[in-house]
Amino acid sequence: MAVTQTSDNQQAIYRAASYQLDAVKAAHELALQLDNEEIGFVLFFCSSVYDLESLGKEINHAFSHCEVMGCTSAGEITQSGYAKSSISALGFSRRDFKVSGARVPLEELDLQAAQLCVSSLVDACQQDQKAPISSNSFVLTLIDGLSPNEERFLVTLDTALGRLPHFGGSAGDDINLANTHVYSDGAFHTESAIVVMFNTHCPFEVFTTHHIESLESKLVVTEADCAARRVYEFNAEPAAQVYAREVGITLEDLRPEIYALHPLAVLIGDQYYVRSIQKVNDDLSLDFYCAVDDGIVVTAMKPGDLFADTQEKLSAIEARIGQLELTLGCDCFLRRLEIEQALMRDKAKAMFSRFRLIGFNTYGEQLNGIHMNQTLTGVMIGRPPESPKPFLADANGEHPEVHSDERVDGHAERKVG
Repeated sequence: MAVTQTSDNQQAIYRAASYQLDAVKAAHELALQLDNEEIGFVLFFCSSVYDLESLGKEINHAFSHCEVMGCTSAGEITQSGYAKSSISALGFSRRDFKVSGARVPLEELDLQAAQLCVSSLVDACQQDQKAPISSNSFVLTLIDGLSPNEERFLVTLDTALGRLPHFGGSAGDDINLANTHVYSDGAFHTESAIVVMFNTHCPFEVFTTHHIESLESKLVVTEADCAARRVYEFNAEPAAQVYAREVGITLEDLRPEIYALHPLAVLIGDQYYVRSIQKVNDDLSLDFYCAVDDGIVVTAMKPGDLFADTQEKLSAIEARIGQLELTLGCDCFLRRLEIEQALMRDKAKAMFSRFRLIGFNTYGEQLNGIHMNQTLTGVMIGRPPESPKPFLADANGEHPEVHSDERVDGHAERKVG
């Protein structure tokens, strides 16, 4: 692909989207929109309606000059708001970001492998780092959203990453619940995760937010299969029967729209983390998008004001980091269902535009080792400095203590929201 320099020399992240369903045309359209020699890394989110084998090859060909990673989605977020049957993409400038990524088979990741992966990413970023890695880096994870190994992977990776903030989303497949994929090295993969480290001199803040409020009604998981993410009983009764009674509807009326409006959550510390229901089975067990184990206490929840919560959270971050370059968001598809049921897509589009939000709808969201649902999780990135100075490592080479249990806090140290 021929590349040219654009006139906007201060742009740090370039946005693109294609609504072409033909893989060749879609890849070509993205390449035209991201036709800039400054771009060193491309991240994309695509619908599962594409011929993934063909799309993988075409994207690899179109962006042969830089690394490309991504995943399939349960819906895309573009400059036009919520989209379907499309591809949303971002190009990160070499001037402002050093990006290093790796694909990790989920079944093969133990602590030693996770530590080696993190060390490899750090070493790659040090080759052209923009700022101290320990305070100026964040990590994105994209994971096969139907794999039972998500939780184990996240906990193991979190241990290896130590103080480095990380977030991500579970790949979707347009709510078909059949096959979800991540993309690297020119092809789509299952039972895999993508781990991407971003080192930058741009200000940023990793965050998560949800609008779900407690009803104070507690349910104890008395029988579950954690590996299958299946709950058979709450309070020694069939799980679906108890859930339907809690939300005040019949078993026959249980469907995804109900799950979005009546989620369950676990309390960790002083924060609720949502565990969303995927489906009801014939034996009245419930499948979840996150693992739920025996003995866990879940709380029945209700939705609050999604827009007020999101705008309050993002406005506060914007006040801390200054003028926005972009917000990269992993937005649970159940939030999208709630917005669409309320006929508020235009309001969502305006909010996304206000905060320059691009991303995808997920089957689950991740923050520092915790897997959750019905949240908007991501990173807000500010504009780069007007005249960035080249980073010079000290005599020993700047290398973060990536195995520390201490979590960074405070904006100057890249606050985790």
